[in-house]
Amino acid sequence: MPYKPLKIEQYGLIGDCSSCALVGSNGSIDWLCWPRFDSAACIAALVGDEENGRWLLAPEGEARSTRRYPGEGMVLETVFETEAGTVAVIDFMPVNEAAPSIVRIVEGRSGTVRMSSELLLRFDYGTSVPWVTRLPEGDGIAAIAGPSLVALRTPVPLEGENMRTVARFDVAEGERVGFVLSFGASHRPVPAPVDTEAALRRTTAFWSDWIGRCAYDGPHAGTVRRSLLTLKALTFAETGGIVAAPTTSLPEQVGGPRNWDYRFCWLRDATITLLAMMRGGYYDEAARWRDWLHRSIAGSPEQLQIMYGIGGERQLMEWEVPWLAGYENSLPVRVGNAAAGQLQLDVYGEVIAALHLSRRENLREPAHGWSLQLGLLNHLEEIWQEPDEGMWEVRGGRRQFTVSKAFCWMAFDLSIKDVETYDLPGPVDRWRQVRDEIHRSVCENGFDAERNTFTQAYGVKGLDAGLLLLPTIGFLPPDDPRIVGTVAAVERELLEDGFVLRYRTDEAQDGLAGDEGAFLACSFWLVDAYVLLGRMDEAKALFDRLAGLTNDLGLLAEEYDPRLKRQVGNFPQAFSHVALVNAALHLRDGTVPMRGEADEAA
Repeated sequence: MPYKPLKIEQYGLIGDCSSCALVGSNGSIDWLCWPRFDSAACIAALVGDEENGRWLLAPEGEARSTRRYPGEGMVLETVFETEAGTVAVIDFMPVNEAAPSIVRIVEGRSGTVRMSSELLLRFDYGTSVPWVTRLPEGDGIAAIAGPSLVALRTPVPLEGENMRTVARFDVAEGERVGFVLSFGASHRPVPAPVDTEAALRRTTAFWSDWIGRCAYDGPHAGTVRRSLLTLKALTFAETGGIVAAPTTSLPEQVGGPRNWDYRFCWLRDATITLLAMMRGGYYDEAARWRDWLHRSIAGSPEQLQIMYGIGGERQLMEWEVPWLAGYENSLPVRVGNAAAGQLQLDVYGEVIAALHLSRRENLREPAHGWSLQLGLLNHLEEIWQEPDEGMWEVRGGRRQFTVSKAFCWMAFDLSIKDVETYDLPGPVDRWRQVRDEIHRSVCENGFDAERNTFTQAYGVKGLDAGLLLLPTIGFLPPDDPRIVGTVAAVERELLEDGFVLRYRTDEAQDGLAGDEGAFLACSFWLVDAYVLLGRMDEAKALFDRLAGLTNDLGLLAEEYDPRLKRQVGNFPQAFSHVALVNAALHLRDGTVPMRGEADEAA
């Protein structure tokens, strides 16, 4: 029977702060890009089938599995129970090793279990079949396709079978058998062997030391700590960039076309990521993320993008992969993201909020930080009245999006505060005029007085969950009747089974057919809105429901489908985990700091 990828929530994450792999509860690694998050996948069954690459390591026959991250790190333990006995598969990616590697240790817990390993490497997103040869040492194989080489080492005999590398072996109680898959360049020597037990000790210590620095103490501590660990695993250590997700084209609606490549860094995530990291106790990571942001956007303000590659790359050309069938037939599978070329005015507010927050929190000031901010403001002053694609990157044409305008207001408001607080040079009188003009424009054109709610765009009736952010950026006080009315309208029109949709999808609006699930970050924004309105019981109840959507390992995708009762979208999603961390902090403290600020209780 052909292999089918599991439900999204049935996967676990392992990573080394350069790349990640997704490991199924069945023992199958179905997604792996090497050597970086954004490299071409060499295992791609997740968005295709087993012929596009996978690595199964599990008992033969029927087995029940449970899994966990022992010691709160990023070492994944899957325990299989069979009629013959119990066995554990311990999966991890060593950090700071000479070559990127995946280590899998099979440990016998009881009885004697017959195990099977089946490796199919398919480079170039599941299409290139490698040339496989045995290593001279006789302890494994090397697979080469073009510039890439992957070596598999293990003491277990390996055989070629149906264009895959297989092994069958018994593991008795107390025995441990190691497998190491390592990546290298095909024109260089094969990566050196890895001592699996020593690598396990080093990796366990790395993650234990990192999470030991966590400063959060409050409700749902385990869920918050797992979210912070996930954000660290999604960080590209070399540059400090944090990918939105390690996957591409996991659908927002199963079988639908809303399938995007998220292996890049979005400026929209900048401020809330800084807040989550700093308030979690991770100022070094926050500073490196801010530094990535500053380097990436350096240059002409007219060329500011909404996203960049993990190294700051700007050319993120989008193309479709015709040989991949898509996750549960969700087509197309996309690589790259054309939204990088969109105009999204809200990112100017986000970038300036991040720079303002960094200044306030005494993160080391980057060279030319203020001059860069001045350049962004000068350009924004010229373009803020233009229509844009909005924060949700619609592909149905530009509009005068209300949230975009409000974030332009925030850009000038925070910059005025910078001048006043830090004695920086700037034309504050002119900025005040622009700020006030934007505010009037939003209140006059983006507000529906009849329904007492702000709207998604000027002159339309539809709503946008981004409107929940208006009080958190200080645009209006939380108790302003217009804010209270907007929250009520979101509850009436955008809730589905108690979870928040980004907006009601409309092909004419966003250029795509089909629907999508409830957006988890937006649902956490409603938690924040409840906190601001003093509706603490509702805030706690909604947070509990959202935290309950995490899988058994504490991981969240981008969205949740209330009808199918399953996670959808790219996985795990940094935006969801960042929103979870911040909402937990807001619940604990009973307040929501304004965007670009940090509350004194942190």
